[in-house]
Amino acid sequence: MEERQLDFVLVPLGLVVLGTYHVWLLYTILRHPYRTVIGLNALSRHQWVLSMMTDPFKNGVLAVQTIRNNIMASTLLATAAITLSSLIGIFSSNDSTSKLLYGNKGSLCAAIKRLSISVCFLIAFLCNVQSIRYYAHVSFLITAPALKGKKDYIEYVAITLNRGSFAWSLGLRAFYLSFALVLWIYGPILMFVCCCLTSFLLYFLGTTTQITRDLHSKSFRERENEDAESA
Repeated sequence: MEERQLDFVLVPLGLVVLGTYHVWLLYTILRHPYRTVIGLNALSRHQWVLSMMTDPFKNGVLAVQTIRNNIMASTLLATAAITLSSLIGIFSSNDSTSKLLYGNKGSLCAAIKRLSISVCFLIAFLCNVQSIRYYAHVSFLITAPALKGKKDYIEYVAITLNRGSFAWSLGLRAFYLSFALVLWIYGPILMFVCCCLTSFLLYFLGTTTQITRDLHSKSFRERENEDAESA
């Protein structure tokens, strides 16, 4: 393959690999949430909200501290994302990219590469800011004594908390994509390899084992039995 064709073949192919994995992940989360860490954690957070809101006077401090820790994590990622995006904008005038590897044509498409990385970090920043927004809203609702025992309101709080977590996960995925885009500066071969390795690692980190599914299923059934007995 000619050197000038690598950007037009390997870069879209790497993005297709990452996109295919995330389409499968989204389908699995919606259809079989127990098979993914994201889906299983969403169910666990739902049970956690039910547990915290059964006695807001007793569990209020614990709930607020837990949500505060999530806000701090989102704030850290949002700060890192906007800082890196600003640095890319500052150094964007430097076009002295060296031809280090086969397939890297120096200044060819350098502006597109920098723009892609900047957009990726800006998406991560916006997702983490949205996550902070949801977490801050939940911190008020979860300690409201007036909502105790109201099933519909408790479900709303759980949904809002999961929305904040999903936004945080999207911001984190944008950081993962930025690794491949940064390596694209040094050539499309590294970018393609990074996309394949990232998809491979995320698959094994994002899926659950049978033991984990059994443990969570048992805890969920026990919680449902306790709620039925209390009702």
